[in-house]
Amino acid sequence: MKKLIVLGGGESGVGAAVLGQKKGYEVFLSDSHQLKAKYRKILHDYEIPFEENKHEEARILTADLVVKSPGIPDEAALIQKINTKGIEVISEIEFGFRYCDAKIIGITGSNGKTTVTKMVYHILKSAGLSVAMAGNVGESFAMHLATQKVDNYVLEISSFQLDGCVTFKPHISILTSITPDHLDRYEESFELYRQSKFRILKNQTAEDFFIYNKDEKSITEYLDQIEVPVQMIPFSRSHLKYDLSAFIENNKIQFNLPLDKSFSMSVDNLNVKGAHNAQNAMAASAAARLLKIRKQTIRESMESFKGVEHRLEEVRKFENITYINDSKATNINATFYALDSMTKSTVWIVGGVDKGNAYQDLYNLVNQKVKAIVCLGLDNSKIIEAFGKNVDDVIQTDSMQEAVLAAQHFAGTGDAVLLSPACASFDLFENYEDRGNQFKKVVNSL
Repeated sequence: MKKLIVLGGGESGVGAAVLGQKKGYEVFLSDSHQLKAKYRKILHDYEIPFEENKHEEARILTADLVVKSPGIPDEAALIQKINTKGIEVISEIEFGFRYCDAKIIGITGSNGKTTVTKMVYHILKSAGLSVAMAGNVGESFAMHLATQKVDNYVLEISSFQLDGCVTFKPHISILTSITPDHLDRYEESFELYRQSKFRILKNQTAEDFFIYNKDEKSITEYLDQIEVPVQMIPFSRSHLKYDLSAFIENNKIQFNLPLDKSFSMSVDNLNVKGAHNAQNAMAASAAARLLKIRKQTIRESMESFKGVEHRLEEVRKFENITYINDSKATNINATFYALDSMTKSTVWIVGGVDKGNAYQDLYNLVNQKVKAIVCLGLDNSKIIEAFGKNVDDVIQTDSMQEAVLAAQHFAGTGDAVLLSPACASFDLFENYEDRGNQFKKVVNSL
């Protein structure tokens, strides 16, 4: 019996352990931290042995195969030792793919991937397809494969998950954007990070499709350097003359796809607003049409799609001030989209764990839209240095309660308060969801 060692006991790790057991491996899970109670219970229920708060190296190095959590960097000493022994190390996405005969739509990108993933899933579900959503959003891909059967998977895939992929091949891949993010994991190299994102189309063939954002130079430049047999479908905010494409013209999204030459829908009818959501809708709708979903179903789905929690989510209007939760904006590019979509004078709540942010990219938008800045984080020096001379009111806070009350103080009638941190959340919060939920709780208690 082959030995599978799973490193990391979170959503993906526990899912991989269960799938491994179902496929006849001798499974052992190891986590250097304490497991959450719900994951400990699953391992007990499936009678999968595990350890927590440590890694027993001698046992781990007996593995035939290692599935590692995306949170563990390749440079970790333990991973280096495993590599030296010649043991294959893969991600849970790759492990699941090896036991998957369903059609896969894989979505990655620095920003927009969660929204596009949920849009595609919403359309396919509305069309009555047998479909599940998994990966970096929803439940573990491997756990779903171990416990249920569907004909289609919509997978959100991070760069860390792609790094551990070898044979993974989606039928349709979507690349929403590539802007600097997580560079601390890529030797501060944007080029290495970009290569990681492009792994999504590495194994695709002429039978498959790659939908990509033509408006991003970082994507088009890279495509000029590589040759892949996949059928390419660019999408853009402006007119494209490609045989296969999606673009906006006269406020309508126009599609040129293999099935037809005459599919369009009005941008005004999209339930989620903003130019970036029009781009997201193009990518998601193109994928759905490639799967032969009816045009009317796609239009109706885009009219009913409610958006993603913690992404430009309007929480409440109180005393004629609109409070918007964009906690999912953990990098500069995401916050750029948020500020760009603001139509009111804005009090901006920003800050957290800086990931090498270049704040100068936001100068013009901040000058145009922002009346006051509320810093929320343990070290706000870079933000204050970047905007202190441009914005009259810049205040430091170190709790959500304090930040919201400060923002309320600076906001006037008709203004907006926008939480769009441009940073990771781990200095004060468990994750971006915790940060967004705390924001909503404080706002709703005003």
